[in-house]
Amino acid sequence: MKTADFDYVLPPELIAQVPAEPRDSSRLLILDRGRGATLHRRFQDVCEYLREGDLLVFNDTRVIPARLHGSRKSGGHVEVLLLRKQPDGLWEALVRPRRVKPGEVVALGGRPTDASQCAGSMSCLEAEIGGACGGGARMVRFSHPELVSSVGDVPLPPYIRTPLSDPERYQT
Repeated sequence: MKTADFDYVLPPELIAQVPAEPRDSSRLLILDRGRGATLHRRFQDVCEYLREGDLLVFNDTRVIPARLHGSRKSGGHVEVLLLRKQPDGLWEALVRPRRVKPGEVVALGGRPTDASQCAGSMSCLEAEIGGACGGGARMVRFSHPELVSSVGDVPLPPYIRTPLSDPERYQT
């Protein structure tokens, strides 16, 4: 089996750019195995298809503001995408550009624009970029970890081009 077997064409105009309002008006695809039919409904109709003994699994995972933008001391742009928090306070993250060297310190959050103005400031988030930890990820240590959620953005997939007006609407 090849991953190409799962490719299909999805016209961009059919990709929702904003969450449905009200939330339960989102689309629901039902597979009726008994008749071999697919039905197009709304999520508000889901109870019509549940039977005693059915198992519901709820995803209550929160999407954190894990995409951080900033600058290098050279003035170049840097992006840090947080993947996993480690018990020692470090984060596994994807860092762009990849040429950022281990030990380099970058200023995040778009303030200030010059990374050299950030040194030691309690209102500025700095990140020390560490070495590789597998899968293209790097280890990152933050100067003030408590600031991460205030300077980050919710990472959206590349096919969503509309900025979020309310990040809470992107939560499950």
